[in-house]
Amino acid sequence: MQINVGRKDRVARIVIGVGVYFQSWLGAIGIVPLFTAVVRWCPAYVPFGTSTCEKEAAGN
Repeated sequence: MQINVGRKDRVARIVIGVGVYFQSWLGAIGIVPLFTAVVRWCPAYVPFGTSTCEKEAAGN
């Protein structure tokens, strides 16, 4: 399991997850973006080879 959720994506997932979680009993769906933000891995990105992680600067 390789990290594929970057910093901005992670913050967005936390905000969305918390917002959805506290709106109604269906808020349990908000656990999904919270979980993916905590583990920094999104299974939906894997089939497409997508990653929102920042690239490391050359020479660092």
